[in-house]
Amino acid sequence: MKLNRKTFFKGLALGTISLPFVIKGLGGVSHAQEESDGSPNIITAKKYRWKMVTTWPPKFPILGEACELFADRVRQLSGGRMDIRVYGGNELVPALEAFDTVREGGAELGCGAAYYWAGKTEAAQFFASVPFGMNAQQLNAWMVSGGLELWEELYADFNLIPMPGGNTGVQMGGWFNKEINSVEDLKGLKMRIPGLGGKVLQRAGGAPVLMAGGEIYTGLERGVIDATEWLGPFHDTLMGFHEIAEYYYSPGWHEPGTMLEFFVNKEQMERLPSDLQGIIKTVAGELSGWILSQMEANNAAALAKFLEKGINIRRFPNEVIQQMRTYTAEAIDEITARDPKSRKVYESYRSFQQKAADYAAITEKAYYNRIQVDAGIRLG
Repeated sequence: MKLNRKTFFKGLALGTISLPFVIKGLGGVSHAQEESDGSPNIITAKKYRWKMVTTWPPKFPILGEACELFADRVRQLSGGRMDIRVYGGNELVPALEAFDTVREGGAELGCGAAYYWAGKTEAAQFFASVPFGMNAQQLNAWMVSGGLELWEELYADFNLIPMPGGNTGVQMGGWFNKEINSVEDLKGLKMRIPGLGGKVLQRAGGAPVLMAGGEIYTGLERGVIDATEWLGPFHDTLMGFHEIAEYYYSPGWHEPGTMLEFFVNKEQMERLPSDLQGIIKTVAGELSGWILSQMEANNAAALAKFLEKGINIRRFPNEVIQQMRTYTAEAIDEITARDPKSRKVYESYRSFQQKAADYAAITEKAYYNRIQVDAGIRLG
């Protein structure tokens, strides 16, 4: 096609001349026409089709929704160059096989919580939640103060890149089919509880059970387990635990703020153009804030409905809390003594936690205790 000034501008206006053609005609190279050669720095028109596997039940409110939003935002920000199909737990693979599926390349992206992978590497659980540990904002602060680098280092051994993917906030203590009046009541208790919380329960004489979300209701109903922790009033209502368990306890000593995660196959991530890599990380950051906000808003509303229905919320006795704190220290000491990676991670975690606790004592804690409007709820 021969161009002169008149046909050039007319063609641009009518859309019969594309910008790539113009660039090529001027001696340049069109990024839109380039095929990816493995370089991470080239923006191409190549389309990428990825799969995300999750540990959450399909379409699960907030957590499953966040995965769908992740795919939508990536598609939007990439101009349609990247499409991610989301599979809930057990749709493509069993929920607790998400980690291995992404590691081995069966899917490029996953979503879950790091304590599910303690059997792969014990240090992983410190990036989810530690009993009597840091809350959501403190964990986020640790991430930007060295925590994320340690997490990336740990997952690199598994061909994965982790990204913070939201937080549940402080959780509830769980649903029980027996009253908890002392540590003795925990002996022989079969409870669905993951991560370090499970190890602490075991020290108290209980039997921790690792069970995917979609299996909990049936397990509790049929007596496979005697108790379960889950998330908070909003999700607990959706799961129907109030229909089959008699006692609801507070606080969630085992999960004071559970960080969720997106994890990416490292090889696949590095094959993406740099702008798509940036989009994935940006969207993960967006959804981190969205998830925590949704959890706080929906849990507050669900709690109000619980109170209207007269659901009795119990408080764990102080004796139980203090003994579980002791067992937590023992469990962590045991893990860090035998596992160098856990020791390295926990040393960083604990150091930051102490600084965060000192600051919280004169800010957050002082505010809750002395300034915030007194809550109307009274626990049994």
